[in-house]
Amino acid sequence: MRVFGQLLQRVGLFIPPLAIVLQLLNAISLRDMLVALVAAVSAFWLGRLIEGYATG
Repeated sequence: MRVFGQLLQRVGLFIPPLAIVLQLLNAISLRDMLVALVAAVSAFWLGRLIEGYATG
């Protein structure tokens, strides 16, 4: 479970720059970028919780 938590954290860190670049290229709307940012924060937070419970 620790590895899964770390994977979620990395996904949470990868999504925001990708969403920003896609929005700058007009590939996604501003609303879609904000949804991606909220999803990234949620994924990172969930990954941190999972990793914390797996090691403790």
